[in-house]
Formats: sequence, C-alpha cells, structure tokens
Amino acid sequence: METQNFTTHKIAVVIPYFNASKEIVRVISKLPDYLHSIIIVDDQSPAPLPKEEIEKLINPKTKVSFLQNEVNLGVGSATKRGFKEALKIGSHLIIKIDADDQMDLKYLPDLLNPLLLNKCDVTKGNRFKDLKALRSMPIVRRIGNLGLSFLIKAATGYWHNFDPTNGFLALRAEVLKKLDFSKLSNRYYFETSLLAQLYFEKANINDIPMPAIYGDEKSNMKIWKMPFVFGARLTNTFVKRIIKEYFLYDFNIGSVYLLFGFPLFMFGLIFGIWEWIYYAKINTFAPTGTIMIITLSIILGFQLILQAIQYDIINAPKPKK
Repeated sequence: METQNFTTHKIAVVIPYFNASKEIVRVISKLPDYLHSIIIVDDQSPAPLPKEEIEKLINPKTKVSFLQNEVNLGVGSATKRGFKEALKIGSHLIIKIDADDQMDLKYLPDLLNPLLLNKCDVTKGNRFKDLKALRSMPIVRRIGNLGLSFLIKAATGYWHNFDPTNGFLALRAEVLKKLDFSKLSNRYYFETSLLAQLYFEKANINDIPMPAIYGDEKSNMKIWKMPFVFGARLTNTFVKRIIKEYFLYDFNIGSVYLLFGFPLFMFGLIFGIWEWIYYAKINTFAPTGTIMIITLSIILGFQLILQAIQYDIINAPKPKK
C-alpha cells in the first residue's frame, strides 16, 4: 500500500513520555505526514516536555494533543490514557511508540499494511529476526529478553509471536474497544497484560521484523529486578489463562490432558520424595511396586502435560493468511 493511501484513515500515534526530552524530539521529527493525530502523555516527568519544539516539527494538518498525568503512574497508565483519547477522537488505527527513540519509524507502513488489509488485528515489532541488529543489542538485554519472551508466550498463550516485550505496536480500534483497561498494568507489565487481554478476544497478532535502536539513554528497568517484578505476575497470568480457557469458558481435550496429567505428575513427584525420605531413614530399599507406581505416575503425568502444551500451542491465535 502506498503511503498516500494512509491519509484516508484516521491513524493516531500514542507516545508515553518520561525523562526523554532530547529523544522525543528526534522521534517526532521522524513521524510521517499521513498521521491524523499525535497524542503525547506526560507521566509527570522531571524533565519537561519540549512542547514548542515538538509543535514546530509536526505537520500542520496533524492534530497534536498534550496530556499530563497528575502523578507518576507508569508507562502503562500513560499509554492507556493515550489509547482512551485516541478512541475518543474516533481513530481507526492506533500506534504506540516509545519516546526513547529506540524504534525505527521507517517500519510504520509495515505495521499498518496488515491491519488495513485485514490480515490481523494487532501488529508488533520483532527485534529478533534481524541478526545484524541483534548483535548490536546489549548481551544482557538480549539474554533477558529471550528468556522473558518464552515465559510471556506461555503465560499469555501467544506461542507464535516472538519478542512480546516489544512496545512498538499498532492495533485496530475495534479490538481496543473490547479490552478492559482496568485490567491492564500501569507499569512495565503493560505489554504482557495487554497480550493477556487480547488472547481472550482471540485477536490475531502479526510479527513485523525490524531492528531496535540503542543509544546512550539508560532504561529505568534494571535487569536484575526482572525475575522479581515479572515472576509472580507471569505465574498469576498463566494460571488465570489456563483456568479460564480450559475450565470456565470451554472444556476440551486439552482440559482432559490437564485434569489428569497435572495431578498424576504431582502425585508421583510428592509421593516419590516422601517415600525416598522414608526408606532412606530406615536404610532399606523401597518395594518394587512403590517404585513402579511413582515412575508410572510421573511419566504418564508428564506425557499428558506435554500433550496439553502441544494442544495449547496448536490452538494459539494466529495471523490470518
């Protein structure tokens, strides 16, 4: 689709802002002229938002809105407020861009085209398909993102989408309207909570390969904090998804696998540990029958859990062909 065709659609860009006064100016300078509106949400940043510089760079035909949170609530809260404003003004497509200039805006058409061609409901950037750009990503961040990406896949159910922590995304307004904003996280867990909400709407998400840009700015999120910040939340998201998807909203073969597999595996594991301690204390070998019960329970339970995982992966939402 040619760039000029984008002007027939109301396309809004939402930018949550916090301590990126220099970077946001570069971001604004790279935005295309076909945008209908730009919404910048200042999350009580200590570094003032350079409004005058921004207004000079924006196309006169593009509407710009400056919103400000009364208190610092986090990037998720700022994004949610921007989304609500975009829906309020009747936007058709809504793009979320960070203010830190780590997103290559040349890929905006690649994000928009699949949505306009009705191939998917959401598009997200994927930084892991460009090996050259991947090498430029700091090694600690690369390892952290890879591990976190796998855990988020399991928690949200979007097994076919890589780089789920990428905040460069675009959504159809119809899909965004269906979401319960009160269940979206206000801080760093925002992207994951968004995916968790989209899963139950069976929204199709398309990955768009693109590089990331890393400058001299420092992230507010420390790598060592990630397991503590995300661990409990990912577990909570995963458990809620499994219960809702396989036992509340539906009951299918995956439910049967889980219903028998998990209890069998846990029985074999706990009973096995208990018996091992008991017979170790009395310094004797466990009976063959006991060993067989433990072994069969663990093997059969594990196989059923693997079948449940396979079923979950096969039935995960996929982009339309």
